[in-house]
Amino acid sequence: MSKQQILSGDLLIFEGDPFMDESEQCVKILSDSALVIEGGLITEIGARDTLLAAHPSADHHAHKGKLICPGFIDAHVHYPQTAMIASWGKRLIDWLNTYTFPEEMRFEDPEYARKISASYLDLTTAHGTTTMASFCTIHTASVEALFSEAHSRGQRVVAGKTCMDRNAPERLQDTAQSAYDDSKALLETWHGVGRLSYAITPRFSPTSTPEQLEAMGALWAENPECLMQTHLSEQLDEIVWMRDLFPDARDYLDTYERFGLLGARGVYGHAIHLEPREIDQLQEHGAALVHCPTSNAFIGSGLFQMAALKARNISVGLATDTGGGSSFSMLRTMAAAYEIAQLSGSVLHSGQLLWLATQGSAKALHLSDKIGALDVGMEADIVVVDLASTPAIAQRYENAAHVWDRIFPTIMMGDDRAIADVWIGGARVTPTSCT
Repeated sequence: MSKQQILSGDLLIFEGDPFMDESEQCVKILSDSALVIEGGLITEIGARDTLLAAHPSADHHAHKGKLICPGFIDAHVHYPQTAMIASWGKRLIDWLNTYTFPEEMRFEDPEYARKISASYLDLTTAHGTTTMASFCTIHTASVEALFSEAHSRGQRVVAGKTCMDRNAPERLQDTAQSAYDDSKALLETWHGVGRLSYAITPRFSPTSTPEQLEAMGALWAENPECLMQTHLSEQLDEIVWMRDLFPDARDYLDTYERFGLLGARGVYGHAIHLEPREIDQLQEHGAALVHCPTSNAFIGSGLFQMAALKARNISVGLATDTGGGSSFSMLRTMAAAYEIAQLSGSVLHSGQLLWLATQGSAKALHLSDKIGALDVGMEADIVVVDLASTPAIAQRYENAAHVWDRIFPTIMMGDDRAIADVWIGGARVTPTSCT
């Protein structure tokens, strides 16, 4: 049996969805508290002194004044774009053709895929991200590399082979049949191994023929326990392109719906320019959307309507969209989500932002019974956040009037320097200076 570990500090606890009720009633900060980790799980939560007295032989990791949170969950990324993050570009299609597709061709090389997988997981761990849902490339090696690396680290990861059989360079095209066959083989090999989950992954309808979308729908029907991830209504010119390719479609969502690619385990990235029928269908089917604010701003896609969509009780996760997003940091992503909300005429509370980056993303990925909250029985994916990590943040922290006023500056100005400690599956993966 593994030795007990105790983490003490201020615990971030969820008691409900802060978009459905008062934020400060749903998100609580328990000061001078602690949690016990054993066997990769959180086994107890309580007052610091009580738990220390009850477990005198446990290793104690003291984080006085720091915020202990569930590990951040990035619900929509492209790990193969790691090396080209922050590449200057115009609009989405230009950016894909200029940077994304040439970089993705490099994943023909399994060794390169292994190198980038390790680099990506190192970079995201340094920023406190413990789980992500990633698009890979069309190459099976790109999926195998990420899954192998994540499995060796005991990390919970969702990923899938990107499928596209048109409107992409020839070296990045598969076929309807090969996409089905390769995806099925990868799913059967990796889904449920350790903490890994497979997601059926058509890139987006403009790069898949109706035949390929139909094949992906058939695969999903055969494996309904899997997620299906794709893109939806990211840019207005993309929607015009979609209408040229699918002239009979009622709207963008219909290009998935008619092929069996709309369902409760569907995860749709961006979803900025939705029509009323699409919103109705997404709500009816219980599908999840993923907000990618840094990417939406960087590529000029538009403003996600968080308030309106959450008012419809639609599941929403949060994501960096690496490398369309220009940061690996979920703190920076929370800050961008706040800014996008302001531009949209609403305000996001710090508790709502932290919920989106943890519990919200976990719910979107159907993993909220395992990760995304500090609770007894949950997997011990944990990030400890230093709320005074830089001189600029520290001076604001010292002048804060209340706990949420102390947290907000780190959301707005924090980066990897704010990440004091990270635990994945109950194992500590970063050093810390305990106080």
